[in-house]
Amino acid sequence: MEYEPIIGLETHVQLKTKSKMWCGCPNQYGADPNTQVCPVCLGMPGVLPVANEEALRLTALTGYLLNCDLPRHARFDRKNYFYPDVAKNYQITQLALPSTINGHVDFELNGKTERVQLTRAHLEEDVGKSFHYDRQSGVDFNRGGVPLLEIITEPCITTADMAHAYLNALKDILTYAGISDCDMEKGMVRCDVNISVRPKGTAELGAKVEIKNMNSFSGVRRALQYEIPRQIEAIQNNETIAQETRRWDDVAGITESMRNKENAHDYRYFPDPDLMAFEPSEAWLEEVKKGVVELPLARKRRFMEQYKLPDGDADVFVNDVSLGDYFEQIAVKVEQPKALANWVINNLQAKLTESETSLQELKFDAAALLELIKLVDSGKISTKIAQTVFVEMFDTGKSPAAIVEEKGLVQVSDSGAIETLCQQAIEANPGPADDFRKGKEAALNFLKGQVMKLSRGKANPALVGEVLKRILNG
Repeated sequence: MEYEPIIGLETHVQLKTKSKMWCGCPNQYGADPNTQVCPVCLGMPGVLPVANEEALRLTALTGYLLNCDLPRHARFDRKNYFYPDVAKNYQITQLALPSTINGHVDFELNGKTERVQLTRAHLEEDVGKSFHYDRQSGVDFNRGGVPLLEIITEPCITTADMAHAYLNALKDILTYAGISDCDMEKGMVRCDVNISVRPKGTAELGAKVEIKNMNSFSGVRRALQYEIPRQIEAIQNNETIAQETRRWDDVAGITESMRNKENAHDYRYFPDPDLMAFEPSEAWLEEVKKGVVELPLARKRRFMEQYKLPDGDADVFVNDVSLGDYFEQIAVKVEQPKALANWVINNLQAKLTESETSLQELKFDAAALLELIKLVDSGKISTKIAQTVFVEMFDTGKSPAAIVEEKGLVQVSDSGAIETLCQQAIEANPGPADDFRKGKEAALNFLKGQVMKLSRGKANPALVGEVLKRILNG
């Protein structure tokens, strides 16, 4: 019997706000332990939380970006449990009435567009972080109270690669719109994986196994690549899959059982009595909607359609937004955007990386690159010479025309001068000349190279080829 996995993901994303969810403490990574706390985020008696409006705005904006419905009535609840990293012994979250529901994320996988359906994206607060040492443990509450968005998918993901691609697409959307920096090394994104397997073609879900707190997308994929065969093999051996929580050991490459989940926890949810329901007005939502940006997949498709770029070039401009914006400044002014893309990707991006320079630090503006391309298109300089001019532009900020003039780099297109150079090359290389006359086309490229050397790279390559053929063919 053939089995299939059914996967659902719960992704926790810290929102990019200056302060925490319910107080004015900084939302900033890297401070000394327990220095960014106050009575409110520590849950001291008598304190009252006040909702961070920017967190509410970013949650609504995420709803629009992820194609969600935004209910006009949302509520905050208390999730009660006792754990060292929760100072007040409850977490403020959204259970029955979240800020956003439904939705979907589209992304590319293996050349096709896939869609993952979302159940909800609800707003809550993060908890502190526990540290364990040889003889003692400690808790840093700096993270406690940071705005956290939990994005939950439907159980509709079917492979480890699909889960990985979805997570990357989700991260790109959130970073594009400034929702979160999504820095996984700083704990800004964590993921819980829910997985079961069932006979292929059946509708009933199998026993669910949860893998907690994955801190890398590659880890999610590797954990699934291990867990799916483990469950299938267990079923084929007539073993019962336990409904449990497991942890991923990234070094060993295995999942390990943490605790049994046959009996669900009773978190005793109830509406938080200190927080009013959130009822966004139409005017407020319209203002939020102004923050909607072009999403990565839409941007890629537009670049491919509008500028006739291949898949790989469009990906570069999607992954590097500022470089793509730079390209677009000039692309609308050139006849061949693909040629421009080659310059931006192969030359500009390479020099930026090599020199560890940002686009903002460039010594020339976009108009200078346009000028360089026009010099090539007009035949004034060759593509090879243009490479030299570009390096000089990058280093000095001088205009291409000025560099060409100063260094005497104007391309030789005088047929008489080129004919003289071709005769010299043929006389100096009789063997390749005879080879060409005997039908060896490759010999012509050798002779063209000799002419270019004689001209110090200034001869018009196209004209050189024409003149050589005319002379050699008699």
